[in-house]
Amino acid sequence: MTQIPPEWYPDPENPSQLRYWDGAKWTENYAPLQKNEQAQVVSESTFKNQQNSQISQPNSSGEIKALTTDDIAKLLIDGPPKIGLFSSKKEKENIRDENLALRNWAKSFQLDELLERKEEVKVLTAKRDELGKEVDSLSNILVETKEVITLSEQKVKLQNEIIELRRNVVETQEELILQEAGIYNYRSELETAVDYQVQILDIKERIKAYVKSGHAVSGNAGWTVNGSVAQGNKMVKEFSKLMLRAYNAEADDAIKTVKPSNLKSKVDRLCKTVVTITKLGATMQIQVDDNYHQLRLKELTLTADYKAKLEVEKEIEREEKARMREEAKLLREIEREMEKFEKEKSHYESAIQALRDAGNIEAAEAKAVELEAIQKSMEALEDRKTNIRVGYVYVISNIGAFGERMVKIGMTRRLEPLDRVRELGDASVPFRYDVHALIFSRDAVSLETRLHQKFVEQRVNFVNNRREFFYVTPAEVKIALEEIHNEANDLTGDVLSFDEWAEAEEFRISESQRKLQNV
Repeated sequence: MTQIPPEWYPDPENPSQLRYWDGAKWTENYAPLQKNEQAQVVSESTFKNQQNSQISQPNSSGEIKALTTDDIAKLLIDGPPKIGLFSSKKEKENIRDENLALRNWAKSFQLDELLERKEEVKVLTAKRDELGKEVDSLSNILVETKEVITLSEQKVKLQNEIIELRRNVVETQEELILQEAGIYNYRSELETAVDYQVQILDIKERIKAYVKSGHAVSGNAGWTVNGSVAQGNKMVKEFSKLMLRAYNAEADDAIKTVKPSNLKSKVDRLCKTVVTITKLGATMQIQVDDNYHQLRLKELTLTADYKAKLEVEKEIEREEKARMREEAKLLREIEREMEKFEKEKSHYESAIQALRDAGNIEAAEAKAVELEAIQKSMEALEDRKTNIRVGYVYVISNIGAFGERMVKIGMTRRLEPLDRVRELGDASVPFRYDVHALIFSRDAVSLETRLHQKFVEQRVNFVNNRREFFYVTPAEVKIALEEIHNEANDLTGDVLSFDEWAEAEEFRISESQRKLQNV
């Protein structure tokens, strides 16, 4: 028995639509009929009977020709027979008769409508395929769009992280700038670095005691494993130890790498670690004890304060060493001068005695006056040696480096004060300093301090007072010296030199050459 081929046929249950036959049974796929179509509905029983029988149609002779379901399928697929170009007249007549018979037969079964419907189905199938391709394309676009959305979300997240990191960097940089200038916000005000060390050791002992007591981290005591509370408590305890080790590792790393400039970021990171542990241990309610966390934060801040204080003490130590080196240079200079004067004194004493022995009293008296000057110089040197406040106050400028309206007001105890000025004008600045004023004072330290106080509002650096630069002119310094002289003339001593004009020879020559090059 040959089955009817799969195709769209009139729905036996509803004459107003087509229904798809898959070759074995009716499917649930339907298609509407056009209004001008008059479908003759074949009942399901008739359809089944056709599967098991042959269909008859008249041939060109008027005889009844039996059509099998194969013939029907061939007709539906291939259509009526075609007349060939080289067919004989008899063959052409037979084909025409056969086609006419087939048309008549088709009309009886409405197969011509089915053939038209088949063409429509082909068009719909093609459209379906096109729509399927469009759906696939849209699906790909949707996938790409989702990827773009995901990337956009990741971009926004990264941008937010970058903003947060930049904020932390800015804060860190600001703290670093302040620390370089000697300003640090101590969380605990202690006198020395040793005091901080003592407190840190005390905190460490309290941390150890907290861990030993088992209160550093807590968990759900009622947790059960396999119905056993003991096993559950054991598991919670083990996981609690693991979480505590992770927290302590983070805390130890923060303490090891903390600096006064990155303290805030270290504190934030340690606090985030507590939050993370709380999330990971939520099932067992494992969390770091807040008091223990505060102890570790205290240890962290004390460590930062200790390092800041240690740096300050190192700076003071460096300044003290610089002062001692300056004094050592002064002592060497005094010793050399004393040796020189001792030799001169010995020569003068020998010469005076020789002149007196020779009876040349007048020449001996003249040499005695010179000897007295030498002795006064030696006394002055002894005074410089014992009095650390004796020295020179200098006012210098460097137009090429700092501009025209800025001077440095400093003090030196060196016998030759210009040696100190030349040291300041080394490779750290592009040009040598110009000396505007040089004042010898028996209390050079106080004179320098009074001048700094006069120009406190004109300081270049308000943060670090050790920087002795001021936005003033040499003329303004001269007025201040006169005011100090009127207030306490014992401070000003002797003004050895004063010049408002800055020669700045190297700078001015360099500027002239630069202009010629640009021309």
